Amino acid sequence: PGRIMLVTGARGTGKTVMLTVFGDRAKARRWDVIEETASAGLCERLVDALRTGRGALDHLTIRPSLTFAGAGIGLGEAELSPKRMPETLRSAIAGRLDALEKRHAGLLITIDETQAAERSDMIAIATAIQHQIRERRNIAIVFAGLPQMISDLFNDEVITFLRRAKTNILTDIPLDEVRDAFATTFRASGMSITDAQLSTAANVTAGYPYMIQLVGYHIWDAADMRDSDTIIDADVTAGIEEARIDLDNAVCIPELQGLSKNDREYLEAMAASDGPSPTVNVAQRMGKTPNYAATYRKRLLDAFVIRETERGEVDFAVPFLREYLRRNQ
Repeated sequence: PGRIMLVTGARGTGKTVMLTVFGDRAKARRWDVIEETASAGLCERLVDALRTGRGALDHLTIRPSLTFAGAGIGLGEAELSPKRMPETLRSAIAGRLDALEKRHAGLLITIDETQAAERSDMIAIATAIQHQIRERRNIAIVFAGLPQMISDLFNDEVITFLRRAKTNILTDIPLDEVRDAFATTFRASGMSITDAQLSTAANVTAGYPYMIQLVGYHIWDAADMRDSDTIIDADVTAGIEEARIDLDNAVCIPELQGLSKNDREYLEAMAASDGPSPTVNVAQRMGKTPNYAATYRKRLLDAFVIRETERGEVDFAVPFLREYLRRNQ
């Protein structure tokens, strides 16, 4: 149980941190750990990592070339045949496991940003892992990605094996736990902070893990810059402001880059609501027909910027993006 796991949550909820923790624990047990991020060529990179440079290619394509007078034809390339990839990956995993089992160890594979994986790669991985699990080999794999990853994987009839995976959903942290964590951390480091300041700091995070890190760090840094071990209200105010700037630069601004003017207009219409927005209302605020607005709704859903909450309603998938848009309209 738990040998196949899906870790999901909004951006900034700690998915990558969880993968690191899993990897550290596996290494402590003397397991081998292969860490990858989903993108084109995922399976080829896994095979390379598993074989550590050894093993033959299943299919070789050679394209000789000459380059002269500013014109060139590609030199030569080698590629693994997609049709052979599941078998190739399976044999590479089996080979590594054979070596590991001699020292009573296992293999952990972690894949981050799984929502960006190509379907052919996921089929190859699922096929290869399925065989190892059936053979009771000492292997585990953890996929991390945005919530849409779950529905995409579970709805794919070819990758049904992954429906058996244990799912861990990372969500916002209750504010009382945030407050307690701040209190413990500040006081353990010798900093004095009042209950009111703790409540202010906790409330502004909305329980969002990345914002918790930023707020805590910047409040501590503001006091440290004064060479003081006592937090004052000005430190809290300055820390919160710096945290918002960092969050904007690290999360909100990158999310909006590459979006069209109409994409952003759709988001700004959503930002007028304090919570989920009926898609009909969004279209009305844009001054467009529902069918016209639906084009941009789909684009934003596909980009994981927004999410469906109920039928006919959407909400922001990126924490604090609503607040950023309101401040910058």
